[in-house]
Amino acid sequence: MSSMPGPGDAQASSGGFVKALTLTDATMLVAGSMIGSGIFIVSADIARTVNSPLWLLLAWVAAGVITMLGALAYGELAAMYPRAGGQYVFLRESMGPLMGFLYGWTLFIVIQTGTIAAVAVAFGRFLGVLWPDITPDRFGWFPQFDVMTPGGKIELGLTPQRLVALTTVWILTWINLRGVREGKLVQTTLTIVKTGALAALILLGLTIGRNADALAANFGPGRFVGDIDVTSVFLIGFGASLVGSLFSADAWNNVTFAAAEVQNPKRNLPLALLLGTGLVSTLYILANVAYLNVIPLDGTADAATVIGRGIQNATQDRVGSAAAEVIFGPIGGTIMASAILISTFGCNNGLILAGSRVYYAMARDGLFFKGAGILNRNHVPATALIVQAIWTSLLCLTGTYGQLLDYVIFAALIFYALTTIGLFILRSKRPDAERPYRAIGYPVLPALYIVLASTVAVILLIAEKTRAQAISGLVLVAIGIPVYFVWRKAGTQSGDAV
Repeated sequence: MSSMPGPGDAQASSGGFVKALTLTDATMLVAGSMIGSGIFIVSADIARTVNSPLWLLLAWVAAGVITMLGALAYGELAAMYPRAGGQYVFLRESMGPLMGFLYGWTLFIVIQTGTIAAVAVAFGRFLGVLWPDITPDRFGWFPQFDVMTPGGKIELGLTPQRLVALTTVWILTWINLRGVREGKLVQTTLTIVKTGALAALILLGLTIGRNADALAANFGPGRFVGDIDVTSVFLIGFGASLVGSLFSADAWNNVTFAAAEVQNPKRNLPLALLLGTGLVSTLYILANVAYLNVIPLDGTADAATVIGRGIQNATQDRVGSAAAEVIFGPIGGTIMASAILISTFGCNNGLILAGSRVYYAMARDGLFFKGAGILNRNHVPATALIVQAIWTSLLCLTGTYGQLLDYVIFAALIFYALTTIGLFILRSKRPDAERPYRAIGYPVLPALYIVLASTVAVILLIAEKTRAQAISGLVLVAIGIPVYFVWRKAGTQSGDAV
C-alpha cells in the first residue's frame, strides 16, 4: 500500500485528462448527480411506511445529515488523492487493491449502472405523462420472460418506457464521448435549470400553494407527530424507509471519480462536496415541507382528487406532480413532468461522465478491460463509457426501479462506511502525508458517519422489506473476490497487474 501513484494515475498526472471542471462545474456535478427523480417520487413510499408528517421529514433530515457527514470525511481523501477513480483510489490506498477492486466491481455491476438504469427508466415513465403511448407494457415482438429473484419477480423485455431509457443512455454516452467540456456544459446547464425548478416548486408550495385542508391534516393538533408508538419494530421500519431518501441523495461522491479533470482539486474538491451536498439536502427537506403544505399525508387510493388521495396514494407515487396539480391545476402535471425530464436527463449525464473514470483507473491497474484505460482523441475513456452503456442497457431491460434502488443503496452504504474507515487507516499509517484539507470534526464526525451508515445497512439486512435485496447485494460483492484473483492473474500474465 505504497503512497506512490499507482499505474492508474500516470496518464492523469501527465496531462492526459483535460482540467476543464471549475469549482462551479464540480459543485454542479455533485448537485446534478444527486437530483434525479427520487425527490419527486419516493416521499409517497416513505409516507406509507412512517404514516407521520414528522417522521417523513425526519427521514429526509436523516438522509441529509448522513450525506453531509460523508462529504466532510471524503473531502480529506479527495484532496489527498485528486486522481481519476476517486473512491476506488481511496480504498486502494487505504485497504489495498482487493478492496479497491471490490468497490469498482460493485460500482460497475450495480451501484453506478443500476442507478443510471433506474433514473433512465424514470425518465421514460415521466415522458409517458406527456406522451401516453409511452407505456410500461412489454412489446410482444421482443423476447420476454419473467425471472424470480430473492428481491421479487423481474419482468425482462422491452417496453416503450425502457426503449426511451435506452435511447437516453446512448445519447448521453455519445455526448460524453465528445469530451469533458461537452459533458460539463450539459451538466452545469441542466443542473442550474432543475435546481431552479425545484426551488420554484418549494417557493410556490410554501406560499400561494398552501392548502387549508392539507395544513389542518398535517399540522393540526395531534396530526404532525401522528399516532406513532416508537418501538424497535417502528425504528427498523423507519430505517428501511431511508432507502428512498438516501437513494435520492446518492451519487454525491461522483465528483471524486473525475478529480483529475477538476481545476485546483486540492481546494475545489472538498468545497464542491460540501456546497453540493449542503444545497441539495436543504432543497430536499424544504421540498417535503412544501408537499405537506399542499397535500395531506394520508388519503384513500380511490379518491377522485389529488388532495383526497394524499401523499401516500399519489398516482404512481408522483408526489411532485400531485403538488404541481394542486398549485397550477390540470396543467401542473405536465409542467412537473417536463421539469423531471430535465432533472433525470441531467442526473444521468453526471453519472455517465463520472462512472467511466473509475473503470479507467481500474484498467490502468490491470483490473478491468485494458481498452478502458486508454483515452480517446477527446481525452475521455471511450471504451469505459461504451462498456458502461452496454451493461446499463441490459439493466434497463429489467425495468425494476424499486429493486435496483434497494440493491444500490445497500451496496453503496457498505463502501461508504469502509472508505471512511480508510480515512482513519491513512491517518495512522501516513501521518505525514500532505493533507490540504482535514476532515472537520475528526475523529468524532467521521466515526459518527461510520456508525450511521453501518446502522442503516444492518437495518436493511434485518427489515423484511429490504432483506432479500440486501443479501443479494452482499452476494454481488462476494462474487467480486474470485473475479479479482482471476483478473489479477490474467493481468500478471500480460504484465499489466499492480
